[in-house]
Amino acid sequence: MEPESHWMRACRNCLLPAAVPGADIDESGICLPCRSHRPQDVQAVERLRRLREADLEQAIAASRGVGPYDCVVPLSGGKDSVFLIHKLQRDYGLRVLAYTTDIDIGPVAWANIRRAVDKLDVEHLVYRPPMDFYRRLFRWLLMNQEARGAVHTISYVYAPLFEGNALALAVEKGIPLVLAGYSPGQPLSERMEYEFPRLAISEVDWTPPELRESGEFGAEDLARFWNPKRLPAGTRFPRYLAPYHAWRYDQDETMKQVVELGLIASAKQASPVFSNYPINWLLMYSDLKNFGYNPYAPEFSALIREGKANRRYWKLMGQVVDFITRHKVYLGRHVAQHMEWLGLKDEDLRITRPSRREWPQHVYDDWARVAVGAS
Repeated sequence: MEPESHWMRACRNCLLPAAVPGADIDESGICLPCRSHRPQDVQAVERLRRLREADLEQAIAASRGVGPYDCVVPLSGGKDSVFLIHKLQRDYGLRVLAYTTDIDIGPVAWANIRRAVDKLDVEHLVYRPPMDFYRRLFRWLLMNQEARGAVHTISYVYAPLFEGNALALAVEKGIPLVLAGYSPGQPLSERMEYEFPRLAISEVDWTPPELRESGEFGAEDLARFWNPKRLPAGTRFPRYLAPYHAWRYDQDETMKQVVELGLIASAKQASPVFSNYPINWLLMYSDLKNFGYNPYAPEFSALIREGKANRRYWKLMGQVVDFITRHKVYLGRHVAQHMEWLGLKDEDLRITRPSRREWPQHVYDDWARVAVGAS
């Protein structure tokens, strides 16, 4: 049964739903994160951004001519990965290898990918894994969600799959950099901020322990995850950076630019609402059902709070997205389609496990020592 909540009530400044833990909206309608936001926080964020930008410039300069390409860019078909390739080519003259793992990529994203690849004339590799594996994976994870819900459970298992594929490609071809189009706030800060922890790439097996312990996945399934321990001694590992964590970022400007440049056909197709993975509609549905708020709301609220996203746009779009998701209409029809594909019913969308940490403690210790990639 769907929990009783105040999901319709939200912060009048950043639109953070009242149902989000820690929102603590006061009588004036302002949430705790907005009340806690201070000008000095903005200054500290800007100082860190500049450190990261300097580090990114050095990393890009050091990557030139090292391998057959200067960098790998995972291309999902969203505005950020498309514009990233354009910027790396135009502003830095990099030899970019675009790479797509076809995990439930929808028709809008594919149209964006084809258009951008043609327009940018970039080399592009596509890997399509067996869909039976992903069907079994999604089904098991949705029936055995961790405490943070479906979006977290699924995203932080299938994202490491295509991230690991990009790392493996870079190692195979001797490419020193993987540059991802993660916007600020993506992924969770405990997983990466600007850069994947270097020890996480060079030492840690990314295979989710819950999959190994379930007994439902064989050695071939588990071997799909990044595991540097399988590589020979002396392997040179690439850095995996998120340039939008180092550059100034404006979501609306990026959406505008990709359309004006002809990289994406329309503002509609540049919107994350339309270009996202279709299974995300089922994940949002599960979290709305279990928690009473859209799991992406905190991310977009943070962007609004920091002046990086349009409040007016998301005030309307957030309500639309929640409505069509709950009622399984328009793009929300993907909820029913994916539930049928996975053989699931509402009662199967269950939280059964506690949250787990992403990395071992020594990885976090080393990560702090190198100042979160700004060394």
